[in-house]
Amino acid sequence: MLITRLCIIKFSFALLVTFHVFLSLLFLFCNHALAAELTLNIISLGAKPDGKTDSSSVLQMTWAKACDSSTPPTIYVPKGIFYVRSVSFNGPCKNNVITVLIDGTLVASSDIQVLAKTKSWIEFSHIDGLSITGGIIDGQGTALWNCKHSGKSCPTGATSLRINDAQNENINGLSSINSQKFNIVVSGCQNVHMTGVNVSAADDSPNTDGIHVEQSSDVTILNSSISNGDDCISISPGTSNLWVESITCGPGHGISIGSLGIKAEEDGVHNVTVTLSTFTGTKNGVRIKSWRRPSRGFVAKVYFQHIIMDNVKNPIIIDQNYCPHEEDCPRQASGVKVSEVTYEDIKGTSATEIAINFDCSPINHCTGLNLKDINLTYENHITKASCKNAEGTTSGVVEPSGCLADESNFPLNVLVLKLKDSKNALEGL
Repeated sequence: MLITRLCIIKFSFALLVTFHVFLSLLFLFCNHALAAELTLNIISLGAKPDGKTDSSSVLQMTWAKACDSSTPPTIYVPKGIFYVRSVSFNGPCKNNVITVLIDGTLVASSDIQVLAKTKSWIEFSHIDGLSITGGIIDGQGTALWNCKHSGKSCPTGATSLRINDAQNENINGLSSINSQKFNIVVSGCQNVHMTGVNVSAADDSPNTDGIHVEQSSDVTILNSSISNGDDCISISPGTSNLWVESITCGPGHGISIGSLGIKAEEDGVHNVTVTLSTFTGTKNGVRIKSWRRPSRGFVAKVYFQHIIMDNVKNPIIIDQNYCPHEEDCPRQASGVKVSEVTYEDIKGTSATEIAINFDCSPINHCTGLNLKDINLTYENHITKASCKNAEGTTSGVVEPSGCLADESNFPLNVLVLKLKDSKNALEGL
């Protein structure tokens, strides 16, 4: 018995020694890793958190140091308000682990002429492995919105944050407020992950899309809250493998694929999922829209799932007759092909009687639409569905009842439309 106890004591002591050695090595490893990193505090480099002194040149110099570093750098923006006229950060860089850590606020000018000729206020281009964490960017867009509402001649406005031609990017916990135009644009990128993004702008602020994705693949947007005067998330040509989950949208125009078909030669949108999201008081819920003009564009393999609508004007809508002011397309049909779109487990309230509105192209019917387990009400009554040139199936309980058609008459309809378009073209000569 005594021998057994001694063995146990020796084993415990050996285990304790081993654990101590492990902790020591871990401590040394962590210290080495921390020592190897480079932290660049913008105040130490000359920026002033007074909201007045332009920090643009300091930020550009800081970026140059970070981009040229062979060790992983962190650009640190401490608490305070930093005025930034405009900045453009370019790669490629010597390393692919650059962190921008923001505890403070970056603020743009309230003078609409300062960014009048600039498309983007803050821009990152040609960078691999960028992470932006925390902080607030304030685009000071109120003056420009007021100018546009007045009907005067105004600048177009600048996007607050634009990421171009980049890969392996992470945006976490960033807040974008009062953007002049789009809040965040992801263009020409691969493997972008956004989580905990917050966007806020007035509900009548024009063209203030929350997150805009174009010509990009493998983009994920999670656990974000967006309220603005335009689309919460807008999805443009060339987007593929987009996953959108747990979004709180409203006010705004909902989540939109489009507008598409503005050009005759245009990349398609495919493999898009929007799930576990809530729309409150928005103009639209989930929308696909295309211009009423010829195009080779397309939308395919889209999934709208597990969504709650709360007083939404157009909860489910496809609009292929988009033509603002009836210019450039009044006598044409959309060439964009919409297919394989699934609407599943969408419930809640509509602000209008028509909760499902499929207004599809007469020459390219929407095909493969699938409605499953839909329950939308209007003033405690069952809503209605409206379908034009829309074909597909329903399953489960669908309220309003589906109005989707089969494809039996599709070839004849297309022939009639093409003959009509040919006649209109000849009359225009």
